[in-house]
Amino acid sequence: MLIRLQPDQIDIPASSEITPQRIFESRRTFLKEMATGAIAASGLIASGSAWSQTTGARKLAAKHNDAYVIVDKATAYKDATTYNNFYEFGTDKSEPARNAGLLKINPWTISIEGEVKRPMMLDLESLLKLAPLEERIYRFRCVEGWSMVIPWVGYSLSALIRKVEPTGNAKYIEFVSLADKKQMPGLSDRVLDWPYTEGLRIDEANHPLTLLTLGMYGETLPNQSGAPVRIIVPWKYGFKSAKSIVKIRFLKEAPRTSWNGIAANEYGFYANVNPNVDHPRWSQASERRIGEDGFFTKKRKTLMFNGYNDVASLYGGMDLKKFF
Repeated sequence: MLIRLQPDQIDIPASSEITPQRIFESRRTFLKEMATGAIAASGLIASGSAWSQTTGARKLAAKHNDAYVIVDKATAYKDATTYNNFYEFGTDKSEPARNAGLLKINPWTISIEGEVKRPMMLDLESLLKLAPLEERIYRFRCVEGWSMVIPWVGYSLSALIRKVEPTGNAKYIEFVSLADKKQMPGLSDRVLDWPYTEGLRIDEANHPLTLLTLGMYGETLPNQSGAPVRIIVPWKYGFKSAKSIVKIRFLKEAPRTSWNGIAANEYGFYANVNPNVDHPRWSQASERRIGEDGFFTKKRKTLMFNGYNDVASLYGGMDLKKFF
């Protein structure tokens, strides 16, 4: 039965890959106020009709969750939204911000399929109302050796998983991104097989840290950051966090994911942030924080599981050099 619900991411990178620090005072003030509770005191960021228009950010009502605040300084909004990996809009870090304006995010639906008792088609308004939105400040680590700290807005993916009621056969979840040549000029480049796909074990997907993400910095997601809906898995390298999702499939077997499928020796299925397992072409022991660490700044050490050590129990008894 199909239920349709209606509204209610080498070691020393090339100089071209280093973004100069650009801090907008308004954003710094906003983040400072969040940290001290001035904005969070009310419990909500300004509300509104999030996707009433097809372009432009909209405020999201989201309760600030102090349990997910880290001591790192948040990356400036300008840096976080102009230095992106989103190959559907180009392989250069600056191309997504230039090209993603073509993406139309309204209307948008996500099909929930496979080993579930309640397959669904969810539109954006339904996703907004499925669970209370939270703002969580997460570290975000890319496999290329750079990192950011971003205030994401969303809720634990487990809320959606519970709603669709996976069967006992559901062991993995696959995320499928939009692939539309009319909107995404990068699809003409065969660097990957399109559409972009990623996947998690179902216990990873159910972990409270795994975020079904609808916004960042108190607003709906910019197109270049994965609008209108993406996944954030903060203890894994950024390529695991699928963007612009149109399908979520519950599967018996591990799905073939895009980067693992094309270069399994470089991009493992698990892709847990691990300073002890190097990429074949560069070290993963350290990283540069975009907008904060300059070319001549000593790199900061990369933390196991990106610092989210609570997830270690998911991998008990596993050889993390083999299952990288």
